[in-house]
Amino acid sequence: MDATVSFTHYNNDEYEKLIRRMNPPRVVIDNESCKNATVIQVDSANKQGILLEVVQILTDLNLIITKAYISSDGSWFMDVFNVTDQDGNKITGEEILDYIRKSLGPDSCFNAYLRSSVGVMPSMEDTWIELTGSDRQGLLSELSAVLTHLKCNVVNAEVWTHNTRAAAVMQVTDEGTGAAITDQERLSAIKQLLCNVLKGSNKHRGAKTVVSHGVTHIDRRLHQMMFADRDYERPYDEGVSDDRQRPDVNVVNWFVRDYSVVTIKCKDRPKLLFDIICTLTDMQYVVFHGNVDAEGRQEAYHEYCIRHIDGSPVKSEAERQRLIQCLEAAIKRRVSEGLKLELCTTDRVGLLSDVTRIFRENSLTVTRAEVATRAGKAVNTFYVRDASGYPVDPKIIDSIRQTIGQTILQVKGSPEEANQGHQESPTRFLFGGLFKSRSFCNFGLVKSYS
Repeated sequence: MDATVSFTHYNNDEYEKLIRRMNPPRVVIDNESCKNATVIQVDSANKQGILLEVVQILTDLNLIITKAYISSDGSWFMDVFNVTDQDGNKITGEEILDYIRKSLGPDSCFNAYLRSSVGVMPSMEDTWIELTGSDRQGLLSELSAVLTHLKCNVVNAEVWTHNTRAAAVMQVTDEGTGAAITDQERLSAIKQLLCNVLKGSNKHRGAKTVVSHGVTHIDRRLHQMMFADRDYERPYDEGVSDDRQRPDVNVVNWFVRDYSVVTIKCKDRPKLLFDIICTLTDMQYVVFHGNVDAEGRQEAYHEYCIRHIDGSPVKSEAERQRLIQCLEAAIKRRVSEGLKLELCTTDRVGLLSDVTRIFRENSLTVTRAEVATRAGKAVNTFYVRDASGYPVDPKIIDSIRQTIGQTILQVKGSPEEANQGHQESPTRFLFGGLFKSRSFCNFGLVKSYS
């Protein structure tokens, strides 16, 4: 059986290499035609998952995608992206431009890139821990305290919370050796203790802990973990006020072309396109055409023509509702709710445990966290809220900063969002000017289930 699988995988790789030799990918970078952005065009032989591969590479470079045109209806794939840096400037540095050409061009290995980022690539230098369970105040503090007690150093980590669920991916090393933890008994103990913390007193929803040796794409895995944990299912006690913050997602069927058309209108933010395409791919949908426009506005407009991987559009109202819920969840998982705090100091074992314990003792709950270690320095970002739901008291933040260190912990401002309703404006949909100010519904070509 294993030999058959290995042989099939080998044949698939060889076939992909042949197709790439016959139709090598082409990437064109244009800094002249657009006044406000760098235009990147990618042409390649079409295959399942290629759109996610390209978007993931651009997103990992922290590029902001302000516009995108997607077309892959047939054997050829063509994408055009307007991108800027984090400050809204064109990409002019030769180092990053050369990296884009090599990553997406004919000499690239981005066909293997997706495989290496979705799964876990073997490595004996790191131990990766994946956690999913019910969210509660002090959860990150408890998890990091257990790891410290077990003499594990958290090198990198990312934590998301959404709809009362929490997911985390942590890269840890042995406190003594600085290398991966290989002792199976110790790994089993780590897994069991962390799982006990995740379960807490919640008997209705389970918890899951996975320990592996390898390198993973953290954002990609977090989406997969939360999707598998069904975080898209809305809590029974979800209030009306939360509905006002929900993104506007709609799915209709375009029967003439046998597509389902997904339209999304929501507040724009970095990595939004990646989060949407990641979820569509995980749900086994293929994007045949797409248009993204977020240039010069706070709101983003997305429209995609999709089919299921079996070639069919959305077949039922239940499937339509599930797709809408999953896309809403994908958009909201990364939304940073709360006060942003940045910590930068010399790394040491137990640092994460100490900092999050101080947050917990001051009645702050962590809604999202990014933990990184760079050249011996801990560079951590936390989004925190008052556990009771009230605005964070500035006096509490001042007290925490005095305890940790005024220069070590910095306040980066509150991301509280103004309650602004959606403003209607002309949108640019697929195929250029043909659908410039009207959706497919206006032509009577598509039909909603509702």
